[in-house]
Amino acid sequence: MRNIVWAGIAFAVLIAAGPSNTTAFAAGGLDQGAKAFRVCAACHSLVPNRNMTGPSLAGIWKRKAASLKSFDRYSAALKSSDVVWDQKSLDAWLKSPAALIPGNNMNFPGVADGQQRADLIALLKAVSNGQVQPPAAMMAPTFENLKGLGSAHEVKAIRYCRDTYHVATADGRTTDFWEANLRFKTDSSDTGPLPGKPVIMPAGMMGDRASVFFAAPDEISGFIKHQC
Repeated sequence: MRNIVWAGIAFAVLIAAGPSNTTAFAAGGLDQGAKAFRVCAACHSLVPNRNMTGPSLAGIWKRKAASLKSFDRYSAALKSSDVVWDQKSLDAWLKSPAALIPGNNMNFPGVADGQQRADLIALLKAVSNGQVQPPAAMMAPTFENLKGLGSAHEVKAIRYCRDTYHVATADGRTTDFWEANLRFKTDSSDTGPLPGKPVIMPAGMMGDRASVFFAAPDEISGFIKHQC
């Protein structure tokens, strides 16, 4: 049923797009575009202003490159490009970001298959224009909510001695980590930790690596005490 609905939406969008676009999208359209978006989903969301490694792609159609105000990591090359995202520019960008705008920060070689690019562009245009809502799974990655994880994750203190971090949690335990195996990160999003209450999350299969998440960078120094 889902495929039938998407196929019907795709046909409607193609008719609205006009004859010049019908040939490009006829073999795929939105249903195939949804599948093609998996290539993008690791770095981009379709939620307005939900930025990840790259900016949100919501509303990208007819948007000037490097103009999303909520995203702060655009390259100088992209900012000075004067590119506006449309059928032609998106096709060239998806084919080879480095060829279209040399010196940009997108570490992605491109999509070689022309039909796959056309399918993806059809999806981005339809979502940007509000003609369709993408499936919930495509809207944004599932971030684990770092609030209220329990006492085993709530960091109470971090002591640093020589090459070891000793991390004390609210459940009364202290876990030792080699300094290269413990990472300090910040997450200011709505799923990040509460201010002043960092959390520790395991990483790796051996249990010897972890990440401590803070709500803001200025919290970090207050929790790490140099003491042997």
